[in-house]
Amino acid sequence: MPKATRLECSLCKQTYPADQVANLCTCGGPLLVRFDLDTLRHRWPRRAVASGPASMWRYAPILPPADASIVTLGEGWTPLVRTKRLGARIGADSLWVKDEGLNPTGSFKARGLSCAVSMCAELGVKKVAIPSAGNAASAMAAYAAAAGIEAHIFMPRDVPQANFLECKAYGARVTLVDGLISDCGRMVAERGPIEGWFDVSTLKEPYRIEGKKTMGYEVAEQMGWELPDAIFYPTGGGVGMIGMWKAFDEMEKLGWIGSRRPKMIAVQATGCAPIVRAFEENEPRSRFFDNAHTVAAGLRVPKALGDFLVLQAVRESHGIAIAVTDDEMLTAGVQLASDEGVYAAPEGAACVAALEKLLASGFLKQTDRIVLYNTGSGLKYPEAYSTRFPRAAASEQDKLGGLITPR
Repeated sequence: MPKATRLECSLCKQTYPADQVANLCTCGGPLLVRFDLDTLRHRWPRRAVASGPASMWRYAPILPPADASIVTLGEGWTPLVRTKRLGARIGADSLWVKDEGLNPTGSFKARGLSCAVSMCAELGVKKVAIPSAGNAASAMAAYAAAAGIEAHIFMPRDVPQANFLECKAYGARVTLVDGLISDCGRMVAERGPIEGWFDVSTLKEPYRIEGKKTMGYEVAEQMGWELPDAIFYPTGGGVGMIGMWKAFDEMEKLGWIGSRRPKMIAVQATGCAPIVRAFEENEPRSRFFDNAHTVAAGLRVPKALGDFLVLQAVRESHGIAIAVTDDEMLTAGVQLASDEGVYAAPEGAACVAALEKLLASGFLKQTDRIVLYNTGSGLKYPEAYSTRFPRAAASEQDKLGGLITPR
């Protein structure tokens, strides 16, 4: 099967060989992987997908790593859950949740890092580095461990405890930073060339987006190759939305789906909403969002490198960018859990809160087929949800955790 034919800049369209270690274009634009879709269309029919593994690698012919290079922990092919009780409560007749919290390391980040680390293994990279608000760090640490690659991670000091513990357990070198993910990114950019690290920051390499685009392939396959009317996506760096938009274009050129696209709805937190602000101001790119704050660690991205690609997908699909408060997302998270048994990360819960607003405003109809992406497990956010369910230790002999707590 043919693999990638070239890397192409998303801004200036300059091309590069596909078999090289690559970060950004010389113009500063993110690089995208391109394939020979005309040849692939004749060699890989849609019906062949069903015989593939129950993971994102069922789409291996349209992913860049050679089969022998794949580093996998079983990521992808997550359930698409029909949420009838939630839908009935908020007035959505055909509502689904794509539960990415069931991926390895508990989030959708497993998809992107599986693909990126696989390409690092294929291209001979020995050391990788990443700035992360949490879930990307733990995913990279896991896949780097599986590949035998040295991992260096930079995270804000107030990152969720679960992410910090995971990274340390996987053997990564962790640096906690007094600041935001943007400050972490600056440190990786400064030290990387000196230390010999390959930078796997969001969109500063072309392969994470390839893993994340499989969310688009999966939702199409799981819905009988007919896309929904609307997709809600919690948007920090926005690579998942960019990847899905790329997947829809590839699938159309492969002849697998028609030209109709879902409304792409970017969901952010009111405390960090650069994409929403740019959308409302009709700007092609976002501005740095000062004093960024939210309990949804993955949404605390004050400026995304691929913001122009997110805004392009939203506008071309006649979608919208919308922000919800922390209180709204946590309330929605508890409601989703009690209605459907899906314990969502605050980022995923934000999509429920945003849907309620857009149904009330008339932007979406009750009869629309709607898919919400829950990008991570609520189990990774005990600090956020503990504000709703406080639990105090009565004494030194009654520490949280019972017998497993050190005494």
